[in-house]
Amino acid sequence: MKIGILSRNRNLYSTRRLVEAGEQKGHRVDVIDYVRCYMNIATKKPSIFIGDEELNDYDAVIPRIGASQTFFGTAVVRQFEMMGTYSINESVAISRSRDKLRSLQLLSRRGVGLPVTAFAHDTKATGSIIKLCGGAPVVIKLLEGTQGVGVVLAETQKAAESVIEAFRGLNANILVQQFVKEAGGADIRCFVVGGKVVAAMKRQGAEGEFRSNLHRGGNAALCKITPTERATAVQAAKVMGLNVAGVDLLRSNSGPVVMEVNSSPGLEGIETATMKNVAGTIIDFIVKNAAMSNTKTKGKG
Repeated sequence: MKIGILSRNRNLYSTRRLVEAGEQKGHRVDVIDYVRCYMNIATKKPSIFIGDEELNDYDAVIPRIGASQTFFGTAVVRQFEMMGTYSINESVAISRSRDKLRSLQLLSRRGVGLPVTAFAHDTKATGSIIKLCGGAPVVIKLLEGTQGVGVVLAETQKAAESVIEAFRGLNANILVQQFVKEAGGADIRCFVVGGKVVAAMKRQGAEGEFRSNLHRGGNAALCKITPTERATAVQAAKVMGLNVAGVDLLRSNSGPVVMEVNSSPGLEGIETATMKNVAGTIIDFIVKNAAMSNTKTKGKG
């Protein structure tokens, strides 16, 4: 097969591992800087180019779209779909998961466990929002934040009010969530491929840090998850429509709650912590499903 990895940096661990795994299994794997692509949106003959080269003969693509390039990146994925190329994560699913508010609303509708979450525009509702989430401490998140950036723990009512009003003063969209104290600054990253949890790790935040992101100094270790946690992660990925997803769970007193569903989960932390060949599992899934032209939306969404 000829597989394209839509990535801006071929030296990133995740990109390198996917290239290695594909080539070890006898496939041709190219890294495509999707921001350099341009598209011909022609009737019944869509095409994609980089420079003078037309990218028209790929069997499958693996989107590794950065959060800051979601709009253009998903447009490129959608164009590949319209050309009949299989995408392991489709454009509609990526867009859905990147919209934190929309994703939480969809998960809520399908009964997936979530922390109590509030969203509003009017700062006059600040007190009611905090009360809705069980009172301080609460977690305040920018909708556009990634890797723990734009996430604040407000430990008192006054602090929460100040942060919310400051963010709203910048015209930023925010979510306010219940603080799950019993999680102890740790979360569970479940790596889902094709409706199965293929690896799981526990991420523990650095001392004094409530965020468990590895980019913020957290550490990761192999983790055994419960059947309920496994089912929650699989259901969350399914609701988003993602074949490959990193589902982040917190262990709360009421059971597992989903914090985020990531459409471009990194491979370094999960492969290092679990010693599992997750990249190879992704390639195997592509080979099985691309051959069946198993694309749901074909660029319609």
